[in-house]
Amino acid sequence: MTANQLIPAAQYLRMSTEHQQYSLENQSLAIQKYAESQGFEVVRTYSDTAKSGLVLRRRTGLQQLLQDVVGGASGYHAILVYDVSRWGRFQDTDESAHYEFLCKSSSVPVHYCAETFANDGSLSSLIMKALKRTMAGEYSRELGTKVLAGQKRLACLGFKQGGSPGYGLRRMLVSPDRKFKQQLAASERKSIATDRVILVPGPGHEVQVVREIFRMLVSEKWTVYAVARELNRRGIAYTCASEWDYQAVYNVLTHPKYTGCHVFARTSCKLYTRLVRLPKSEWILKPGAFEPIIDAVTFAKAQKILEERTFNKTDEQLLDSLRRLLASKRRLSLTLIQNSPDAPSPSTYRNRFGSLRRAYDLIGYGKPDQFGPIDLRRQTMALREQLIAQIVATFPDGVSILKRGGRWRSRLQIHNGPIVSVLVARSFRAWKETVRWQIDPVRRECKFITLLARLDARNRSFVDFHVFPGIDRQKRYRIRLSDPWMKRGKQLPELSRLCEVVALVQRGRKSKRRRSH
Repeated sequence: MTANQLIPAAQYLRMSTEHQQYSLENQSLAIQKYAESQGFEVVRTYSDTAKSGLVLRRRTGLQQLLQDVVGGASGYHAILVYDVSRWGRFQDTDESAHYEFLCKSSSVPVHYCAETFANDGSLSSLIMKALKRTMAGEYSRELGTKVLAGQKRLACLGFKQGGSPGYGLRRMLVSPDRKFKQQLAASERKSIATDRVILVPGPGHEVQVVREIFRMLVSEKWTVYAVARELNRRGIAYTCASEWDYQAVYNVLTHPKYTGCHVFARTSCKLYTRLVRLPKSEWILKPGAFEPIIDAVTFAKAQKILEERTFNKTDEQLLDSLRRLLASKRRLSLTLIQNSPDAPSPSTYRNRFGSLRRAYDLIGYGKPDQFGPIDLRRQTMALREQLIAQIVATFPDGVSILKRGGRWRSRLQIHNGPIVSVLVARSFRAWKETVRWQIDPVRRECKFITLLARLDARNRSFVDFHVFPGIDRQKRYRIRLSDPWMKRGKQLPELSRLCEVVALVQRGRKSKRRRSH
């Protein structure tokens, strides 16, 4: 067979961890032998190095392969993979089959080079392939169970199992008999398998801040919000030079590690599923695992204060706290609740009653016009969700909603394309009949391609849509109707052209990056 008669093919390689030094070479060698025997010529290689086969989102190599194949411009007529497990260890075998079907329907079939069956669509091959996919997924489940058991055993001995140490603490590399070796920096990892990691108190100024946080709560009876504001007022930076907020202070006040107690399994995220918080009864605790920063008595007092403010109170007791605050201040607001030493946090009222507005209603406080800002935020959020739903309905096969739960905002995922952030700009009257629009950037979405939707003067419907390569600001700002800043993006004449305009903006962004390099 001459070279001109060879069928062009792509090979896909994947290894799970960095320790599998020769895995890619072995896969490529086996694929090459298969290609020579079957009349293929490998013209393109896609690979995912040190990537788990459980999910697609972290495998850029496979994502690019699927995009090229479905796009119809791949330049090859087959995909060669070492075996079914290299294609993926998806927990849902239908997902693995779906990605293979996308290739097959684009006339680019997948060949598993090291399998004993031919992927020819026969009944026997279909049964074997389904069995192999199930076995690949089951291998990950069994391995996860064994790894977790090993982690729990080491946690019971007081050794840390990964993750950041937290404010005021550092990671120390130790030998199996707990002899100190060296303190690990943020990006450093242990290189010897038998070495272990424990926590130790961090820099003196951070240790002092942790003790000051407990003092302000226990002795001064400050609220968690008040403590965060005081730390920021003093110019004390949190981790990564960020500011303190409610959650940061609350984490310090409630984590047993500050008493020298090692804690493991507070949360669970098995096989890349959604993160869940486990009850305290399932935590693994090892008291006295390392030097404490806070004594046990002070920590217990802090827990009692926090629990009395929230956990042990009935709905009526929570509402009574609002009534007392209203009686003393003659009004209620988010800031007043945050600053009150007696009232629970606003998030407590949201969790119990659905919203602060609902809690206000239950105690008979407020007139409709007093809730304008609250209602406007809620209305804007509803309009945003309606817009996202409308776009997905317009492109049922081209756009999907990307959401990871919790406090993560929903975003748009263009099929075989980028993630798109959606921002809704509220309008307001600057003076007389002059209208401006307020934009509140979301820091973690600023680098995404962004769909900006501006509302009308009454904030009831959309005026226009624009697609930007990203948002170049991180703080709230305001724009005019024909603001020069708007020239950074492209106007979207109608929602049905969203994918077209997003692709145009994405090409422009890539072109700009190439020129800058």
